[in-house]
Amino acid sequence: MGKMVKLTCVQLLMVACFQGTLITMSSAELPYDFYSSSCPKAEETIRNVVYNLTDANPSIAAALIRLHFHDCFAMGCDASILLDSSSANPQPEKSAIPLAGYDAVDKIKAAVEAVCPGTVSCADILAFAARDSVGKSAGFSYNVRSGRRDGNLSKASSVFTNMPSPFFGIDDLVASFTRKGLNIDDLVALSGAHSIGVAHCSGFTNRLYPEVDTTMDAAYAADLKKTCPEPVRGAPDPVVNNSGVAPTTLSNQFFKNAIARRVLFTSDAALLTSDDTRAKVEQNAADSLLWKVRFAASMVKMGNIEVLTGTNGQVRKSCRAVNT
Repeated sequence: MGKMVKLTCVQLLMVACFQGTLITMSSAELPYDFYSSSCPKAEETIRNVVYNLTDANPSIAAALIRLHFHDCFAMGCDASILLDSSSANPQPEKSAIPLAGYDAVDKIKAAVEAVCPGTVSCADILAFAARDSVGKSAGFSYNVRSGRRDGNLSKASSVFTNMPSPFFGIDDLVASFTRKGLNIDDLVALSGAHSIGVAHCSGFTNRLYPEVDTTMDAAYAADLKKTCPEPVRGAPDPVVNNSGVAPTTLSNQFFKNAIARRVLFTSDAALLTSDDTRAKVEQNAADSLLWKVRFAASMVKMGNIEVLTGTNGQVRKSCRAVNT
């Protein structure tokens, strides 16, 4: 994978000046090295498990990054995306959206509990695991704030209300990010995660049928149709790689794909429909290091959306259920 690059606090603050919004009230409440005394091996333990899991299955990296993103957008970064259905909570977030990576989180949590029982929250595990997934799949890392607590509630309705949709145009995308305290810089930078992972055909067949979207490369569309037939009720929903180039390497390839009109979702293509977002897409495509610093800054910022701290929430023994 090559030498790991550590994006320093200085670099992040330089980007913060450029973006103007990295340090928010919520992020200021979370310190770095929260577990330095209570569980000094927490981050090392999480990183080792993430790396081992990703060595065995490279798709784990994309899954863990997506879990962190969806968790933060739905009800804040409180690990509510991990809660299973229960009599008290019959329709949790995970019932509203198909995501992978839950078994991986279980393994990470078990390893951390073996080192420091009842100490590290599942919300922090998601943030660290996402950071380490970036490290493993992209070769760079960044510092993560911690001290989040786990929420006690998970609502499927929060997914529909808060989650950016793959069918969104640029105005709806910007609005959904703005509601969470994020801006256009964050929207574009975080979209780079679509350089890895897979997507269900149902998320983009609207661009293939009945006619191919004119903003999609015709040859790319023809290739996608080989895997994704015209939707039929009850038929299987296959998956394809988010990127046709190096689909297990997190990089600025997404932005190159976007310029070439070889991206899957309406929301991906929408980034080229606004002068502001298009300019940032072009910058990120041209400068890999610039995108990495922007992506790291936006991941830190996103990881502080509506966090629970102090006596709010809990530290779950199992990430799938609230403590009883």
